[in-house]
Amino acid sequence: MSEQARRRPHKPYRRPQKDPVRMLAFEALRAVDERDAYANLVLPPLLKKAREGGSFDSRDAALATELVYGTLRRQGTYDAIIAACIDRPLRDVDPPVLDVLALGAHQLLGTRIPTHAAVSASVELARVVLGDGRAKFVNAVLRKISQQDLDAWVAQVAPPYDKDPEDHLAVVHSHPRWVVSALWDSLGGGRAGIEDLLDADNERPEVTLVARPGRSTTEELAEATETLPGRWSPFAVRMAEGGEPGAIEAVKDGRAGVQDEGSQLVAIALANAPVEGSDTRWLDGCAGPGGKAALLAALAAERGAFLLASEKQPHRARLVERALAGNPGPYQVIAADGTRPPWRPGSFDRVLMDVPCSGLGALRRRPEARWRRRPEDLDGFAPLQRALLTEALSAVRVGGVVGYATCSPHLAETRVVVDDVLKKVGGAELIDARPLLPGVPAIGDGPDIQLWPHLHGTDAMYLALLRRTA
Repeated sequence: MSEQARRRPHKPYRRPQKDPVRMLAFEALRAVDERDAYANLVLPPLLKKAREGGSFDSRDAALATELVYGTLRRQGTYDAIIAACIDRPLRDVDPPVLDVLALGAHQLLGTRIPTHAAVSASVELARVVLGDGRAKFVNAVLRKISQQDLDAWVAQVAPPYDKDPEDHLAVVHSHPRWVVSALWDSLGGGRAGIEDLLDADNERPEVTLVARPGRSTTEELAEATETLPGRWSPFAVRMAEGGEPGAIEAVKDGRAGVQDEGSQLVAIALANAPVEGSDTRWLDGCAGPGGKAALLAALAAERGAFLLASEKQPHRARLVERALAGNPGPYQVIAADGTRPPWRPGSFDRVLMDVPCSGLGALRRRPEARWRRRPEDLDGFAPLQRALLTEALSAVRVGGVVGYATCSPHLAETRVVVDDVLKKVGGAELIDARPLLPGVPAIGDGPDIQLWPHLHGTDAMYLALLRRTA
């Protein structure tokens, strides 16, 4: 060691500083990865705890939310970029390290945070949660990422569209290739439409409220907070960015709720479908967590009809009870399996069966679902979807109407299911649902309805209406 090095004062060790915003974002990402949790369920209690602890204000909460959702939405793109900056397969990098790198990549490429701040804050987070050794690795990778903007990186890591259109779109728009393929098949058309759809999946969705008829009005909601009118539903208002639904009195007491406009349209179309004869008994056969059931119950109450809301999982049935509490008309909530129902055949005039599905229509709200789902999951849903629709047709009387709904546009979960059940069961026919939603454009060629995020600003809800004929 030289004399000069010997005389140089030793640099004291500096303890890493905890950044509460980035710590919270990291904690949420780890919960999503380790526990298969959903960000929309994990994040609110974390934010509430941080606010109660006095360490968070509204700007901190907004940044933490953007870091979590932005990182999850763009995970596929960021993974491709990170892979280009390291000398080992991505699968060999520990998941917590990948989470810190992805958070850093999003700050560098997806926000307006200055480069030096994004790198230093991410390295500091790495020191806290990973240790000084791996923090050096994070620092090196993020400095490479910071040398180009997002467009330049995408041009480098995405295969050319002409050589592999689906893989190109998968990297550019951060969706698994199989999801791109499935959505494209369902949507049809050329490149522009699928790119618009994938872009819409990566946008933060608006918060939409429903004023449950007979209990609240859109005018009341508009007076309570800053809103825009709903696009399609007469019961909808769209909240201004940053609004807090839970602070609205009508939402607190259940007279209004948070509900995507596509979900509202499904309930409205079923309620408006013409039935022959009596119209006094309605069934929601897969009612959890209760949004459509609450709207149906309010619509039924206006006509003096009874609603039975059935949900297989007891904890979700309790959510339905909470959503329907205070409804002025008669209703009942039960925990029952819709494939082995306790009701007698032909008991109902209207039946809604919003079946469990892949959720590919709600990727705006649950971005992590795109990375969690696999093509083989559809094989698991298929028998259940067919069984539920079959029992729904059994539950409705001749002349009554069944609504088959999914929050997925995948053909294997929509038209294929309906066609298969109609062929097998017989005694039922599709009716044209399009006239029941006047003014809503581009809902398909009929007789079923398909909504889209990029065309309607809603989740990609699907609805087929079937009348029992024999």
